[in-house]
Amino acid sequence: MEKFIVVAGNIGSGKTTLVEILSQQLGFAPFYEPHEENPYLADFYEEMQRWSYHSQVYFLTRRLKIHKELLQVEGSAVQDRSVYEDAEIFARNLYLQGDLSLRDYSVYQDLYHMLSALLPPPNLMVYLRASVDTLQHRIAKRGRDYEAGISREYLTRLNELYEDWMNAFDQCPVLIINTDNLDLVSSPQHVDQVVRWVQDKLTGRTEVWL
Repeated sequence: MEKFIVVAGNIGSGKTTLVEILSQQLGFAPFYEPHEENPYLADFYEEMQRWSYHSQVYFLTRRLKIHKELLQVEGSAVQDRSVYEDAEIFARNLYLQGDLSLRDYSVYQDLYHMLSALLPPPNLMVYLRASVDTLQHRIAKRGRDYEAGISREYLTRLNELYEDWMNAFDQCPVLIINTDNLDLVSSPQHVDQVVRWVQDKLTGRTEVWL
């Protein structure tokens, strides 16, 4: 594999859209988040405490499988959310809010640290930052039934964890993009600008914040 980009961000931040754009414009092989395949996800959003461990272990397993597949790609790859976020954001949040027991969280973290240490880091982490208002608008617009119950408080806590994680992340260069005023669906100018930022960051030509 030549280059490996991870697109990170909260629910509704625009990760899948950006993965599609980078795949089309830069020729990167896309690897998407397997949310629709998770057999626990609908139950998880209805009853987080009961299904949190099952859902997180499923995501960790799937993410590691995807990571193995993308390492075998000829050329470059871009991934929609990474194994890091599963552990550092979502599992941690479940533990902090009391929906994942200390016992389950400790076992999960041990597994995560052991497996992630064997994985090569990406060449670039693109973090899509968005306000809770923006996230809620985008979640409502796409209309997934199992996301209808996601609360403002939940998105706020995830945003806080993302900021803490990004401030400490040192596995690879990071490109942080504020997306509240970006339209990557219908604005070619915005699409072209973001693609240039990604290209520049990959080659080390600039430090970009928006």
